[in-house]
Amino acid sequence: MPEETISNVNRARHMPPQSWTHEALWSTVAVAVRPLHGLIAAPCLLFLATLTLMLFRPPDLQFYAADRIAFLLLVMIVLLRASILRQPLWITGSVSLPMIGLLLLACSGVLTQPFEAVTYSLLAAKFVVPFTLFHLSMLVFSSSASLRRFETFSLLALTYLSFTAIAFLVGAKALIFPAFILDESLGIHADRARGPFLQAVANGVTLNMLGLIALDAFRRGRLRGIWAIALLGALPLAILATMTRAVWLSFSISVLVLLVRTSSRRLRRACLCLVVAGAIGVAAALSTTELRMCLQDRLVERGPVEVRLAELANRVTQYQLNASPVHNTYLEILVEHGIIGLALYLWLIIGLFRLGHAQLMPENPATVYFPDTDFTDDGFRKIWPILLGVYLMNASFVVMNYQFVNGLLFTLAGILAAQNRRAFESQEDVLAS
Repeated sequence: MPEETISNVNRARHMPPQSWTHEALWSTVAVAVRPLHGLIAAPCLLFLATLTLMLFRPPDLQFYAADRIAFLLLVMIVLLRASILRQPLWITGSVSLPMIGLLLLACSGVLTQPFEAVTYSLLAAKFVVPFTLFHLSMLVFSSSASLRRFETFSLLALTYLSFTAIAFLVGAKALIFPAFILDESLGIHADRARGPFLQAVANGVTLNMLGLIALDAFRRGRLRGIWAIALLGALPLAILATMTRAVWLSFSISVLVLLVRTSSRRLRRACLCLVVAGAIGVAAALSTTELRMCLQDRLVERGPVEVRLAELANRVTQYQLNASPVHNTYLEILVEHGIIGLALYLWLIIGLFRLGHAQLMPENPATVYFPDTDFTDDGFRKIWPILLGVYLMNASFVVMNYQFVNGLLFTLAGILAAQNRRAFESQEDVLAS
């Protein structure tokens, strides 16, 4: 028996019973608090775990509530950590204020209706989750290590979604996980690569946004070698597999705009490779009879357009709120919350765009505040308007009630907002000195 163990046993023999009780109590408390201490020490891991759970939970279906539990735990841990470290809870006026307004309008509308779990789930996905993650991300991703973890998470999520989409495209459905993606009774677009979102547009816009993050990682050399070739080469095929014209259009425009806008030769070459890979993918699809017919049907189909035009005419002339569902985020906000809601949403969009070119910032804030990484540097800020444009363009074809999509976008926005605030405070300190 080790000497330390023997000494502990001998000491315990000579301790009074009351001391035994106190020591056992403190040991129990220490064991119980240890997991909480670990979460407080690394909140970014809990943040990313929450995003992962949100990835696998469609908001309009009665699925497991693990993401809700993780979300509430995340809020509690981050706020507790902020109080211990005395971190200020930053409010970004151009983003926080319109989000608060939209949240209040949405809550007032929901509270006047009979209770339905799906209604509250959609409320959380569209307003509560993005509002909360925007502000929590400003507190959580405050170091170079946390930013690297977020970027790694984004690349892994892109890998999973691309693999799932390509597996669906080639008919290898046995490789698709989770199995509910293939359940035709759940969601819509069962004939397309819809991923865990159960909606092809949501899957496509996520692939596009994560693809832009991957391109930025390639520009900085974080993504390189075989890993870069495989991931960026698979992206156009995954986009093609969604069989959705809005996704095809937004992806093509984003790549072409980035090709023209960037000053990085490395990024320009990557965009050209994406164009070539996309052309090869389309040519390969056209060489297969089944895929060629599917692509032709999607290109000439006018059903969705006619349905949405009929919805718009019906709602504008008769204002029937209980008619068919709207396939447009802006139209839904106008119908549900009126001109005030639409004005708040436009204010929010302007505020999000301003995050990428905020004034009173150092030339390279990432180098100043995160010397070990340059994620969200000036190069990424040039990509940010394109990424935001992908989200907004696809919002014209689907209601963005997907909590992972919204959470991803507003987490990035929160990271930029926090970086802007640190740059502003640093410049104020320099001027004051």
